Amino acid sequence: MYGWRARIGLLVPSSNTTNEPEFQRVLPEGVSLHTGRLPLEDVNADELERMAGTAERIGERLKHAAVDVICYGCTTGSLVKGHGYAEELESTLTSVTDVPAVATALSVERALDTLGAESVAVVTPYIDDINERERRFLETGGFEVESISGHGIERNTQIGALTPEEAYRQAAGAIEEPGTDADAVFISCTNYRTFEAIERIEADTGVPVVTSNQATLWDAMTNLEIDRSGMPLGRLFET
Repeated sequence: MYGWRARIGLLVPSSNTTNEPEFQRVLPEGVSLHTGRLPLEDVNADELERMAGTAERIGERLKHAAVDVICYGCTTGSLVKGHGYAEELESTLTSVTDVPAVATALSVERALDTLGAESVAVVTPYIDDINERERRFLETGGFEVESISGHGIERNTQIGALTPEEAYRQAAGAIEEPGTDADAVFISCTNYRTFEAIERIEADTGVPVVTSNQATLWDAMTNLEIDRSGMPLGRLFET
């Protein structure tokens, strides 16, 4: 039976082409993935807020698959309306599915806390408005954002076309920026392909890496109480 150890339910934007493949390539034997898709094509505040209104209805359908944890797999979709909304989102999804729920933006903060990071350099594929919302979210969560930079991309399928090499260059560049002394680097967006770059960035810079998909999966696995050792996703998965 697929999912004999656990089933992960994942809610992703309809235009996301990265989150599912990244999860699938590292999930341990006996853990299966089951997905619901939320309508979104462009990563801007208006579309993200409209998408948020569909989460409860589509999330409830994943309950039919007897999943053991629910992931809201969208960074900006879980932070666009602030900290209170992200917390409410987790609570609502838990209520309608009767299983633990994690929202990517809060998973990232839990990951940074676990790594002992108080300051962070943030790199994203986003436009400036979304970057500033992300900065405010992290600062509200108690983190010092030393820098934040984006590629200025709004179309989500274009974000999905970015490569791990681009993630490496963007993250390493942020860490090496003069005057930057961040405790960690955060690569934001569940549609930004990063898994192949995490360990290389950490090895070359000496700085812990958190990415949206990595943090979300780590948070889900923590709730499932499944051993994360041996999964090649950097220092976070060694905690």
